[in-house]
Amino acid sequence: MAELTALSYYHRESLLHKLDVRFKLIFLIFISLAVLKADFMALSLLSFMFLIVIAYIRMPVKSTIKALRYFFILIFLVFLARAFSTPGSVLIDLKVMSITREGIYDGAVVCWRLFMVVILGLLFASTTRPSEVKAAVQWFLIPFRFMPGKRIAIMMSLIMRFIPVIIDQLKETVDAQRARGIENRKNPVYRLIKLLIPVIRRTFEGADDLAVAMEARCYSENRTDPSLTSERKDWIALFVVIFLCLTIVML
Repeated sequence: MAELTALSYYHRESLLHKLDVRFKLIFLIFISLAVLKADFMALSLLSFMFLIVIAYIRMPVKSTIKALRYFFILIFLVFLARAFSTPGSVLIDLKVMSITREGIYDGAVVCWRLFMVVILGLLFASTTRPSEVKAAVQWFLIPFRFMPGKRIAIMMSLIMRFIPVIIDQLKETVDAQRARGIENRKNPVYRLIKLLIPVIRRTFEGADDLAVAMEARCYSENRTDPSLTSERKDWIALFVVIFLCLTIVML
């Protein structure tokens, strides 16, 4: 069984857990779009609010940072690319390229935006059950009669359930290769290939076993979904999020 990760659902009794999942999907879209237009001041305000929400829902910080360690490497590479490619006043002049003041600022803002979007997605995943996501996606696809709404909703629900399993398989593969001395290999490409191939193979085997198990248990698209009911707190939260997004864009 896969252990709880940063992408797993954590049962709490907070207000964010009790909000209607349809509203939370709208919040996810609105805030993500607003973050793409946010500057330094708006990102500072949003980061402060995210810290309050993380403390309120008691999100595990250590496991989240550990799960995002490879994402931090990607963010650092993006920062270097922006710092070296953005023209402006030169701070560090190298022979081939130079680092500019505008590049450092632009790279920091872009990486900050990416980090905020990822944290927003983690907050959504840790406070929303996959079954609720399935019901909400199916509800949003009702007007689109030409699309198989139930099938799309089931696939999205399975993706959310399968990501912790993939992370758990990755950890098991890393531990098994470390026990066999794979770290003694100096070639990083060789180690990456030896890591990715078993993980991909086990992922496809697990997906195939899941499909066979669902078929053997006569699993169908016609399931009893959780009831979706909006309350007063959902509409109040919607107006607060809209006001927050407008504030971020205007800042």
